[in-house]
Amino acid sequence: MIGDSGLKLSRLTYGLALTLMIGWLLWVGQSVLIPIIAALIAVYVLSSGAEAMGRIPPFGRVPVVWRRALVVLGFALAVVGLFTLVSRNLTLVVSALPRYEDNLDALVDRGASLLGLEDEPSWASLRQVTFDQISTRALVGPALMSLQGIGSTLFLVVLYASFFMAERGAFTAKLITAAGSADDGARAMSLVHRINERIGGYLFVKTVLNVILGALSYVIMLLIGIEFALFWAVLIGFFNYIPYIGSAAGVAFPVLLSLAQFGSFLGAGAVLIALSAAQVLVGGYLEPRMMGQTFNLSPFVVVVALSVWGALWGLAGAILAVPMTASLVLVLAEINQTRPLAVMLSANGRV
Repeated sequence: MIGDSGLKLSRLTYGLALTLMIGWLLWVGQSVLIPIIAALIAVYVLSSGAEAMGRIPPFGRVPVVWRRALVVLGFALAVVGLFTLVSRNLTLVVSALPRYEDNLDALVDRGASLLGLEDEPSWASLRQVTFDQISTRALVGPALMSLQGIGSTLFLVVLYASFFMAERGAFTAKLITAAGSADDGARAMSLVHRINERIGGYLFVKTVLNVILGALSYVIMLLIGIEFALFWAVLIGFFNYIPYIGSAAGVAFPVLLSLAQFGSFLGAGAVLIALSAAQVLVGGYLEPRMMGQTFNLSPFVVVVALSVWGALWGLAGAILAVPMTASLVLVLAEINQTRPLAVMLSANGRV
């Protein structure tokens, strides 16, 4: 019994040490790993897009290699367009900051007047240590400085995704050879197929839903008259990849901008209600019908995954958390010793 206990304690210690070492390597190597993993996940969406393109009559007769080349080209153009849109609109936001600051100052003064604080001696001191300390230029400046790093990462993602798509045809043969036997190769291919089917389906449908949400948000903001509507619509769709908190974060930015643009709580409230209605329509109605239980993860596991990957890799980790965790659960389910853990991590126990 003592020997068995000592063996279990040793395994636990080694497992904990290995986990800490892997976590440290993930944190240290994030600049290298993030573009590679983002490219791998992008390949899921691109492959699903190429397969969906094959079901369209005009493209059904096009060889799969050319369909994949077309979706990679479209992906590259979309990334370039996204980066151009972000950089251009951030520059425009900087030029509009003085006007926004004046509107916010007027809004604060009106609020103080309604509360009867404007003439109080303590108000000047309170404002000096609170509102006057907020510098919107200081907040936007680091975002502009980080654009160069974002551009380099996006370039690597496109480059890696192109190579992954080009080598996709030879992957099956290499995997079977690496497995060592026909049975092991078949089992490995089955696992890869399940990961491709589940993660690819989830990401493809999620991307379609985010495009719909971005389009609805763009129309709403355009009708209300919010500046940089296209930029905020893209941001809302992008943040919606993050489960639970992403939708709230995406809506918060245009609502705060409307508050600075209009200098009115009523206008900001109207933006909040309209954009929230679009979120409810897409997230509460369309998403359950189009997606179902594609990634089969417990909600608690999703929240923990967001916390862990977000702590390691920031925003990129939060976006990649769900597909990476779902892939991990599928791998754990194929190993007898770790299958119980995979069952506990799943939403319904079926892995």
